[in-house]
Amino acid sequence: MDENIPQNPDYPTLEAEESEADGNYNKKKIISIVIGGVIVVFLLILVIALILILPKFFQKKNEKVELTYWGVWENSAVISEVIQDFTKEHPDIKIKYEDQNIKVIGKYIDRISAQSPDIYRYHNSWVTELLGRGLLAPFPQDVVKTTELEIQYYDVIKKDLKIKGAYYGIPLGIDTLALFINTKLFQAAGLTPQSMLWEDLFREQSPYLPMTVRDGTTGKISTSTIALGRIDNIAHATDIISLLLVQSGVSPMKPDGQNTQRALTFYTTFAKGDTKVWDETLDNSKLAFAKGNLAMFFGYSWDIFEIKAVNPNLEFTVVPVPYVPGNKKTIASYWVEGVSSKTKHQKEAFEFLKFLTKRETLEKMYAKESKLRLFGEPYPRIDMAELLKDNLLIYPFVQQAKNAESTIFSSDTYDDADISVLNGYLGDAVTSLLNGNTSPDTAVSKLNEGVNSVFGKYAK
Repeated sequence: MDENIPQNPDYPTLEAEESEADGNYNKKKIISIVIGGVIVVFLLILVIALILILPKFFQKKNEKVELTYWGVWENSAVISEVIQDFTKEHPDIKIKYEDQNIKVIGKYIDRISAQSPDIYRYHNSWVTELLGRGLLAPFPQDVVKTTELEIQYYDVIKKDLKIKGAYYGIPLGIDTLALFINTKLFQAAGLTPQSMLWEDLFREQSPYLPMTVRDGTTGKISTSTIALGRIDNIAHATDIISLLLVQSGVSPMKPDGQNTQRALTFYTTFAKGDTKVWDETLDNSKLAFAKGNLAMFFGYSWDIFEIKAVNPNLEFTVVPVPYVPGNKKTIASYWVEGVSSKTKHQKEAFEFLKFLTKRETLEKMYAKESKLRLFGEPYPRIDMAELLKDNLLIYPFVQQAKNAESTIFSSDTYDDADISVLNGYLGDAVTSLLNGNTSPDTAVSKLNEGVNSVFGKYAK
């Protein structure tokens, strides 16, 4: 430094100015970083708040969903109590139960299509028609898993309701065609009530045929061994013929070939000739059995209610149906709960079906039903069969379920749709053979044409 330049201690040097400027810059930088950080944190908090909190202001709180549930055959009081239990667990879902008296009203499938109930009961023989008309929703996999459809339900149920990998219904009960035996008539003939071979009934020296009693003068049958051979006055005639078909290795969906001819010929033999055991003069087979005028009657569990109503004191037992060697199959007939493909609330509808088919719900329903009638719906679950073993009237129907097949020729469905038409074709085949108007080959050919005409409209 030049010693001649006077020094002023108050005058800042260049170095001091630079040092002070650097300090101010650093302070501003730190303040900017802090402020920026605060802003970033604030924005993050705001975004999180918008994501988590804001949507709640736009959600409809406690939105009520009402489902219409069409039932068939079930007492409203039983279902109402189950619905109350469900509502306690699902307060936002209301179930409106409507009992459909299809026996009186008819046109059930048409009304399902027109009115679209969210949940409805249908017969197992209707699956093809309901799917063909687009009226059933497939079960989500979580529903299949929760209800244990794959592992705890009888094979016939899985075969009927699983179409192309998806389930379209779940039953609350199962029923099978069985043989009712009048114990007094059997005892009088020295016979033991038991399941038997078909050939034991048909052979010339059959121990069962002498139970048929005829008037000595007119030859009119007053007591019959078994109700077989006709369509018009035999309850479940189409189911019985289907039994003969499936035991002969014939699918009711394709009733063609010589096995079908033999089955129809065998059936009609019981109502032909001087040795016939059934004819057109007799009461309907169910009524004849209830009156004590029929030794053996083919029926389902629900027939017991009607028989007991006519004759509470009738003594009878239930055994498996007659069979051919190596084939003890029978026919299944049951009702199914399905969800409409048109409902806007499928999730809630399936939630109700999951509740409805729980073991504890099924047990509760059975107990409630048994207070109103002789017994409740036979359980559709394999793991619940033993709960019915002490009821000698109902247990045989469940025992047969493992060997059951379904049929398209099903009685007492009152649908006024495809099944009614199919039953008509089968009835025509039997009547033509009884009257001798056609050959077995022609009768079966016309039957097969009729079946194809019904299901052909659903082919894709």
